[in-house]
Amino acid sequence: MKGRYFLSFFTFQTILNTEIMAYAFIFPGQGSQYVGMGHDLAEAFSAAHHLFEEVDDALGQHLSRLMFNGPDEELLLTENAQPALMAVSMAVVRILQKEGGLDLIKSCAFVAGHSLGEYSALTAAGALELADTARLLKIRGQAMQNAVPVGKGAMAALIGLDLKDVVSIASDASNGEVCTPANDNAPGQVVISGDKDAVGRALELAEGKGCWRSVVLPVSAPFHCPLMKPAADVMEKALADISMFPPVVSLVANVTATSVDDPGVIRGLLVEQVTGMVRWRESVLYMREQGVMELVELGAGRVLSSLTRRIDRDLSARSVQSPDDIEAVLKDF
Repeated sequence: MKGRYFLSFFTFQTILNTEIMAYAFIFPGQGSQYVGMGHDLAEAFSAAHHLFEEVDDALGQHLSRLMFNGPDEELLLTENAQPALMAVSMAVVRILQKEGGLDLIKSCAFVAGHSLGEYSALTAAGALELADTARLLKIRGQAMQNAVPVGKGAMAALIGLDLKDVVSIASDASNGEVCTPANDNAPGQVVISGDKDAVGRALELAEGKGCWRSVVLPVSAPFHCPLMKPAADVMEKALADISMFPPVVSLVANVTATSVDDPGVIRGLLVEQVTGMVRWRESVLYMREQGVMELVELGAGRVLSSLTRRIDRDLSARSVQSPDDIEAVLKDF
């Protein structure tokens, strides 16, 4: 630990111990990455510096150097972005654990993550070892990139339409090709994925169905759709080769939007997640129904915190990604 960030979790932990069900920790997915992420954590806290070194060693590459300095086009590569985002999330967790005495069992009711963030959530909850997670996400990123030839697939966000409308539009647009909802992120924000031409037809149909904005996403492959089946097969084999333990805090899974603790079930859901829709909106509502009052986003960006406010205005949300954020959490809690 360095500088002024001396952490005392007495107040933080006392409040959490009395209201465990009020909190859930959530972990961001791809799209939240940016050059420079995690650098301030590594400068301020030795726990973060050592964690980034552990990830670098596990992968046999200087991922942290890429995270801190870029170039942006290399960080954006799926095989780099996925383990990099996990590393930043776990750096925040490690700081809270090593410097502040955070105990997940006493601190929150659930963990959840958006797509690759589910791996971060499982690692934070002790179901996966850090080195295994880094390697799994490297494999996952490569497999997802290689599953579909470049230029064949596409993803697009439809703003202003709910899931039931998008399901109908995607079905009408398919015409023998793949087009399906990939992320149900929030009311009025659904992402579709599939063959490029089918996604294009869906965008045209959406204009006449009340969609007030559509955005083709700058991704290199159509994630979370049946075209990812080759990647799912790769992940099934990769997950079979690593040890998985029951998480100390229940995971709210992407593809079921309910809690799960059994490692065998979790393995299957992680495989299904590659081709299945991320049911984030429903996951947040499930946690709310179980008594959660605040979601704490650990890692790069503020995407999930922003989505929370759109899903349920009665839910509080905050992002913890920098030394100042960590200090603010301590003061506010």
